[in-house]
Amino acid sequence: MTAPPGLQVHGLRKRFGGITAVDDASMTVASGELHALIGPNGAGKTTFIQLVSGAERADGGRITLGGVEIDGWPMHRRVTQGLARSFQISSVFPAFTVLDNIALAVQARSQGRCAIWRPVVMRAAWFDQARHILDEVGLGARSEIAAGDLSHGERRRLEIGLTVATGARVLLLDEPLAGLGADESGPVIELLQSLKDRTSVLLVEHDMDAVFRLADRISVLVSGRVIATGTPLEIRAHPEVRRAYLGESTA
Repeated sequence: MTAPPGLQVHGLRKRFGGITAVDDASMTVASGELHALIGPNGAGKTTFIQLVSGAERADGGRITLGGVEIDGWPMHRRVTQGLARSFQISSVFPAFTVLDNIALAVQARSQGRCAIWRPVVMRAAWFDQARHILDEVGLGARSEIAAGDLSHGERRRLEIGLTVATGARVLLLDEPLAGLGADESGPVIELLQSLKDRTSVLLVEHDMDAVFRLADRISVLVSGRVIATGTPLEIRAHPEVRRAYLGESTA
C-alpha cells in the first residue's frame, strides 16, 4: 500500500477584513520531500504556514496530515500528530543550556511530561536522545553553554533541532536562513540537506540559491494563490513565475 502524503492542503482560504491573504491555495508535500514555498513579500507565505500549523484558523479549506484531517485542531494537537514549526524569530529558552532546550522538547513528546517523579533512568534517556539530536545538528560541542550565548546561525540550528526533537513527520521551517551571513548559512543548508528523506519539510525561504539547491519541488505563491508547483527546473522555466516573481522577461 502506498504511504499517505506527509501533508495535503486543499483550497485553503484566509481573509483579514477586506484583504484576502490566502486564496484557495492547494499543495501536497510528499513523504520524505523537501518542498519549498516561495513568493514575493506580501504573497501570504507566513499566513499559509500559520494556517497549516494551527496558529491561525482558516476560513475554509482542508488540511490532512498523514491521511488524518486536522482542520480546526489547535497547534499543540497538531504537534502530537506529527507537525512541528520553527519561526522566523528564534524561539529558544536563552537562559537554559543548549542541552536543556532539546531535552525539554524530547520530554514534551513523551508520556511522562510534567511527571517529576518519573524514574531517573527515564530522564537519563531524554538527555541521551537530546545529545544525539545535538550531534545531528552540529551543536554537540556546545551542549553545556547557555542558548543565549550561541551565535545567530547556531541558534537557527538549535531551533531546527527543537522541531526534530518533537519527533515530527512534517517540519514547517519559516525562513531558517534569515539574517545569516555566508559563513553561518552553510552549516544550516547542510543541516536542511540532511533532513531530506528522513522527514517531510515545508520550507519558506527567500534565499533562492538555497531553495533551488535544496528543494525537490517548489510551489510559488503570488497574492495568496499558488500559481505553479514543480521541480526547480520546471519552476525556473515557468513563464508566469519568471514574470510574476523571478523578475525575468518572457519575451
